Amino acid sequence: MKRIKKSALDLLDDIYSLAYWMTGNEELSQELVHSTYYAANTRSEERELLRTFRECYVARFGQQTDFCTTDKYCRSDLQFVDSLRQWAADIKLSVLLSEISGMKHNQISEIVGKPVETVRLWLLWGRALLSKTNLVDMGRLKAS
Repeated sequence: MKRIKKSALDLLDDIYSLAYWMTGNEELSQELVHSTYYAANTRSEERELLRTFRECYVARFGQQTDFCTTDKYCRSDLQFVDSLRQWAADIKLSVLLSEISGMKHNQISEIVGKPVETVRLWLLWGRALLSKTNLVDMGRLKAS
């Protein structure tokens, strides 16, 4: 089946849904969508727009570093923490693109800029974490 190419405006609702799932907050979602469309070209294709969304998300939420006490030790630690934050954001985005947008592994790979094998591993981890979190939440509901 041939995939229909969507314009940037056709993807507005999808981008907002991804933003809401990524941030969990309506106001932050609107800011993220606004910054994505501000940074993107109005003629951007789906893959390019989603790549811009990822960059905006990481720039806004994936690089927060406000817990450092001394400059001497922070530089190397912050690089590690920043890479972990980006890694976690990419896993979450990969799962959302797969489950909500129905994208294939190779399409997600092009958006996040990682090999298909990495995306498959991220999807495995992300889904396992998601199901584990849901089971824990369900257990809390039963206990209360």
